[in-house]
Order: sequence, then structure tokens, then C-alpha cells
Amino acid sequence: MLNLAEDSNPEWVDRAVAHLDEVLLDHTHCEKKAAGGALRLLFSYPNQVFLQAPLADLAKEELTHFQQLLALLEERGIAFERQKPSPYAGKLHGSIRSKDPQRLTDLLLTCALIEARSCERMKLLSEAPIDPSLQAFYKELLASEARHHQVYVELACQVDTAENVRTRLAELAGVEAKILAEAGPDTRLHS
Repeated sequence: MLNLAEDSNPEWVDRAVAHLDEVLLDHTHCEKKAAGGALRLLFSYPNQVFLQAPLADLAKEELTHFQQLLALLEERGIAFERQKPSPYAGKLHGSIRSKDPQRLTDLLLTCALIEARSCERMKLLSEAPIDPSLQAFYKELLASEARHHQVYVELACQVDTAENVRTRLAELAGVEAKILAEAGPDTRLHS
């Protein structure tokens, strides 16, 4: 279960198919950011030993996806270049509480929601009318993204009670759904 408050608007798939190169470029950046986010948590919370191994594994897997996407971009003749950041993650991070341990819980849960939305969107792309090799690529990523979501939720449950985590996850999922509902015209993995 991905714990999303709302499914993606069906129109997103049509926009993604029409702007597939932009989505692929954005996805490449997202994988790099996901690896960096996991590493930032490792460095920010060195005394939280329970975070270290799972997040190191997760960061390594995200970097593998990043490398796969770089190769895919090259294969398709898409230049890997700077892209204007999507406001999605920044807005979602605006809901993170400022004091620990609540801050750590929220950091983990926002990462979980980003992974959940990625998983949902990749499933949509795996079923979209696009190149069959891209469909297969996205289908392959689904299990990883769902697992990453679950890892972050399980880690949050080591910071706070399962009941508090469920409640906070539902609150943040509502915020995430609102952010997507108000998203601008850019077609991104999280827009």
C-alpha cells in the first residue's frame, strides 16, 4: 500500500506521453536527488544507527537507477542538462516539523510519500502507449520504488509509534495531494 491520499489525475499520463523526453530528464534528476536525500539523512543523523545500513543500500540503488537513466537518455539522444527544479518536494518539505524527533519522522515520511508517488507514476508509465522498452523499464522499477516507500515508513516507526506514524503519514499525504492538485503546467514525474 502506497499511502497516497489521492490517485494521479488521469490527464497526467497524456501530458507525460506528450512530453516524454522532459519526464525522462526529470526522472533522472529525481533519482540523483533521492540518492542525495538518503545520504543527507545518514550525515544529519549519524547517531541513529538504525538508519545507516538501510539508507546506504537505498542510496546505492537510487544511484544505480540514476546511471540506468543516464544511459537511457544517451540512447534516446536526450541531453542531460540542468532543469528548473519542480516545486513539489520543496513544498512538501515545508510541512516538516522543526524539532526532533518529529523532524526526523517527517523527513522519513516525506521521502516515503515521494517514493510512493514515483511508484504510482511509474506504474502509469509502464501501462502508457510508449515505447515497449520504456514500459518494461518502468515496470522493472516498480518493486524498488514500492520497497523504498516501505523502508522509509518502517524507519519512521523506529522513531515514533506506529499509530503516530500512520496519523502523520495520512496528514502529509493530504498535503502532498493538495500540492499536486495545485501543480503548474510543467510535466514532471511529480507535477
